[in-house]
Amino acid sequence: MAMAATEQPALKRAIGPKLLILFVIGDILGTGIYATTGKVAGKVGGALWLPFVIGFVVALLTAASYVELVGKYPKAAGAALYTQKAFKVPFLTFIVAFMVMCSGLSSASAAARAFSGDYFREFTDAIPSTLIAITFIVALAALALRGVSESVKTNVVLTVVELTGLLIILSIGAWAVLTGEGEPSRLGEFEASGSGYALMTSVLGATALGFFAFVGFEDSVNMAEETQDPVRTFPRAIFTGVAVTGTVYVLVALASSLLVDHRTLEKSSGPLLEVVKAGGVDFPPKLFALIALFAVTNSALINIMMASRLCYGLANERVLPRVMGKVLKNRRTPLTGIVFVTLLAIGLVCTGEIEGLGDTTAFLLLCVFAVVNIAVLVLRKDRVEHAHFRTPTALPVLGAITALILASPLADRSADVYVRAGVLLVIGIGLWIVNKIVLRVRHED
Repeated sequence: MAMAATEQPALKRAIGPKLLILFVIGDILGTGIYATTGKVAGKVGGALWLPFVIGFVVALLTAASYVELVGKYPKAAGAALYTQKAFKVPFLTFIVAFMVMCSGLSSASAAARAFSGDYFREFTDAIPSTLIAITFIVALAALALRGVSESVKTNVVLTVVELTGLLIILSIGAWAVLTGEGEPSRLGEFEASGSGYALMTSVLGATALGFFAFVGFEDSVNMAEETQDPVRTFPRAIFTGVAVTGTVYVLVALASSLLVDHRTLEKSSGPLLEVVKAGGVDFPPKLFALIALFAVTNSALINIMMASRLCYGLANERVLPRVMGKVLKNRRTPLTGIVFVTLLAIGLVCTGEIEGLGDTTAFLLLCVFAVVNIAVLVLRKDRVEHAHFRTPTALPVLGAITALILASPLADRSADVYVRAGVLLVIGIGLWIVNKIVLRVRHED
């Protein structure tokens, strides 16, 4: 096994501290805020900002656990690696890994659907949206195959563009406040009426969907083997990324609710475009739509990169077949992993729309986050030789509890999310059985 591991070239350490911070910010920013803001508003009403505040806190709790673990074990397999080290149950490790992979692919698929929605229709509606979405996935897979340096540098450009788009929204919101535009009374309106339980489930459902906007920081740990000095670089990068994006999200939610009724936001797959049109500022809608297209492109690119690196890492850990670890020697990128995840993403694109795919992403990751928060506590007994970040014990405890609550039926998500996640898990169990059979046959030979 050691000999087999040396047959493949090591991944290239091309990501420095600044690139990693931009990578994390770029991964979190994008599809969630650009495409699902309206759906969150539809669940909670004008108090759109509240789910993003709660999501920000939940993200910080789990981010602290990831920072401790990536500093302790700077390897590419992320949550799957931490699960295996903590519980040493290969089946659980595989399921966690498969859920992480599928969350990235459902996120990329949601981005593809967002790309082909109202933002793209600002230019033309002559091309079928599904064809646009599939072409979009294939093009990004080709870029990921070309090389990590090219992909990360593209991420930097796209991150700047998507952050610019959100700053435009914030500027429009600030202008509205200064000129007396907008309806401040909306900020305290809730869609749910009746019992306190109805209000609670409404807020939890909105938070669970809104949490999709915060996912991404966990992807960065799968780039650990391509990062320079990961033990020192990751704490600053992840905390900075979550803090910047969380602040921007809450402000964007406030601006959106001030300027546009939540019912209008809910009906649009390009809700921030509605904010631009309603802001009373002469900003070209087509230009903003173009910025939004770049933003969702960035989300999909990073998720495809993450999922393919996860395949690579798991193959090296012998959780997936060795072929998943094959590296394209000239470009030093995970060849088989990229092809595999691209095919899965194309399949997911055909199964749902933005809200369903986004909520599936959030549900899968909330389940994984609960496991990771427990794992960080279990692994406190495992000492390593080098110094690393250590999170206060209360944070992973709270992180596990909040993740489980948001993943539960209390979050009032639609049944198709559970069905889609269940089908994915059945596929994962099938792959696990096939892999065990292959390994057994090889051992007998």
